[in-house]
Amino acid sequence: MGWLDRVTDQVDALRQARSLQEASCSAEAYAILDRVIRTTSDPYARADALVQRLSALINLGRTAEFTRAIEEASGTVRDLPEPYLHGHLDALAAVAAQHQGALDRCVVHLVRAARSLGAVESPDRDAAWGWHDLAMAYSYLGFHGYALGAIERARQLAGTVGIPEATFAAPGIRLRNAVALDHNGDSDGCLRVLRDIAVDLHRYRRDGHAAELRPSSLAAYGYAAARRACLGDPAETGGDNDPARLLGHGGDSARARDMRQLGQVCLAVVADRPAEAVTRLDQARVSQETLGAAESARLRSIALARAGDHAAAHQSDRLAFRLAAQRNDRLRDVYIDGVAARIDHEEMRREAARYESEALTDPLTGLPNRRRLERYIAATVDRGEQVVIGVCDLDGFNAVNTRHGQHSGDLVLQRVAGVINRVMRRGDFVARYGGDEFVVVLPGASMTQAVEVGNRIRAAVRAEDWESLVPGTPVGVSVGFAQVSGAGPAVRHALHAAFSEAGRAILRTRSQPRTD
Repeated sequence: MGWLDRVTDQVDALRQARSLQEASCSAEAYAILDRVIRTTSDPYARADALVQRLSALINLGRTAEFTRAIEEASGTVRDLPEPYLHGHLDALAAVAAQHQGALDRCVVHLVRAARSLGAVESPDRDAAWGWHDLAMAYSYLGFHGYALGAIERARQLAGTVGIPEATFAAPGIRLRNAVALDHNGDSDGCLRVLRDIAVDLHRYRRDGHAAELRPSSLAAYGYAAARRACLGDPAETGGDNDPARLLGHGGDSARARDMRQLGQVCLAVVADRPAEAVTRLDQARVSQETLGAAESARLRSIALARAGDHAAAHQSDRLAFRLAAQRNDRLRDVYIDGVAARIDHEEMRREAARYESEALTDPLTGLPNRRRLERYIAATVDRGEQVVIGVCDLDGFNAVNTRHGQHSGDLVLQRVAGVINRVMRRGDFVARYGGDEFVVVLPGASMTQAVEVGNRIRAAVRAEDWESLVPGTPVGVSVGFAQVSGAGPAVRHALHAAFSEAGRAILRTRSQPRTD
């Protein structure tokens, strides 16, 4: 097997592992990642596999293995100049630290994760998932405002790379916010949030996007419905929105298992079987981190009140409130130690950086623009590195604008940006040069490798369902490459050579006979 074949196999394996984790099949993903870690010699592939493996361990609830997994991943990621990997690792390390009860260490990781992910210059699918996992870390710690901001950033990036909105629905973030309100005595506020969660699920089903929801999201929707009914607000029964049915989703996720156990407690209360609910609570083995340390005590209070034992219910309610207060006190202590000041500083730094990034980013596609591209190439060749640059020129784009209008043309450009990003190698750079032209930069690549990348780009664009987006106007792409080394005028010459080669590629493509 050649070098390129091995790299392709590793990329495919890492992509398959990621898809399995998205489908809540983390045990299967772990086996694939372990194989990549043992066999790869590529530092980026190894780092990606180690970070993904930590995510799988967290999903599976294998807390005893967290520390070693973080150390192994840190040792590999530390020497790589890839801010996404640093940010994603810190986001996962924050979740792990929170499960281990180390709140101060958890918040430090959150600050580092936000700083690294905010420095990603070419947002892609991986960066979107990094922000998603950072949002989860914020949510588990109880920083609900930060969690909502991070998941919104993840959704924005997801939209630029073709990830469906429903994939990042993340109902668990608002669910944890809702139960936290209830733990602190605001049951009305809790119900308002739980009703909003139900509205979101109905919207996804109505718009035909339910199939894009992750299994873990379905489990969270199920718990939200069961918890709402437990508070006396009737939930839908029967069909796809039935709480019991939704709770059955979640695959091998430890958090989904926790919600399934506690959800059955809620449903027993709803069915007027409070004794069964108390028994289930006695038998449940759930992590305090899934829905907060106070959730079991609060459910016990509701069940005892339903059984008519109001004195015991009051005692359990006081325990729930005390556990919630203890958590708030611990978080306040962390703030007093100065971590909050660092978070605030990071927010201000990101706000200042946002204005600079806007000048270097194409607002339509979210890709780096021509100015950022030229800076990147100049900095790369100034370090003495050789790169191959390629120009991607769309075929059929003028017909799109003519027949369907500029709005449809913008949608095509956004989708093409996502397609190109999706097939690039780790470390490659993609920018929108202007109009319907995109430029890819391949550091350290040979022309043979560049041709293979070009073939992947053409095949991916050709495989898109353009008929459903712009009927009757198929979209293709022609790609031309040129090598560049040196600095200054060499950069401009290489760009000119790449555009010339792209023009020749277009002519060759258009001169070939077409078949219907």
